[in-house]
Amino acid sequence: MSTTSPSPVSPADGGGLPFKLVATDLDGTLLSTAESVSARNRAALADATAAGALHIIVTGRSAVWARPVFDEIGYRGIAVCGQGAQVYDAGAHKLLTSLTLDRRLAALAIERIEEETGPLAIAANQDGLDGDVLAGPGYELQIGSDLPVVRTPKDELLTAPISKLYIQHRGLSDDALAEAARRAAGDLVGVVMAGAGIVELLPLGLSKATGLSIAARRLGVKAADTIAFGDMPNDVPMFGWARHGVAMANAHQELLAVADEVTLSNDEDGVAAVLERLYPAGLL
Repeated sequence: MSTTSPSPVSPADGGGLPFKLVATDLDGTLLSTAESVSARNRAALADATAAGALHIIVTGRSAVWARPVFDEIGYRGIAVCGQGAQVYDAGAHKLLTSLTLDRRLAALAIERIEEETGPLAIAANQDGLDGDVLAGPGYELQIGSDLPVVRTPKDELLTAPISKLYIQHRGLSDDALAEAARRAAGDLVGVVMAGAGIVELLPLGLSKATGLSIAARRLGVKAADTIAFGDMPNDVPMFGWARHGVAMANAHQELLAVADEVTLSNDEDGVAAVLERLYPAGLL
């Protein structure tokens, strides 16, 4: 896929930085399909931060699942995790904010969706830094093969506070399942498609944008100061919040439709390709 021709970007406040905040998704964006961060992406982020920009990771992964990546790349800043449910201080290993999904609403949402689709495979992300991801019968994790899951009977998935549910359906595509879930239970829960095999049920109104806005206030920056990178429909609200949204070439069509710019794929260091243009190392 060819990339769009980016329009010139000038600082929102007339200062020297094109953007004060660089917000990057993880899976499908900053991470390669091998689930690692390339040397080129690391160098480009280092140049951006050396120039004075802040880098924040905004991911659908819970803090527990994001922490291995943070440790790999030495990330010690604030991160938005769990589709916005958690604002997490990676350096202190501390949750600054944490939202939970009402389990009664979650159970009712599942009931309504299954009335329309038939049986679902379900996983539950427990709340907190020590919360497990409980995978019910038939649920198959399609990212992070080394990430821990606890196999759990379906009727025990909601016995403790949770941040979100994951749902899968053997006969429906991810897009079709997300649409069916919105149709059946969109008045009870938020529904996002975050990647292959990853349709999630969230607290109503929660998104990456809500989490990012909270984190940005803590960092003293605004939406007008922000460039965001992503690849999936769950990144659409973040693109709506940030001044400039950059979709990866491998992005879902729903995100491509609202992007200000399309860069190279995650396996071609698309994040770095943009940052190298905006924060050239030779000008530091």
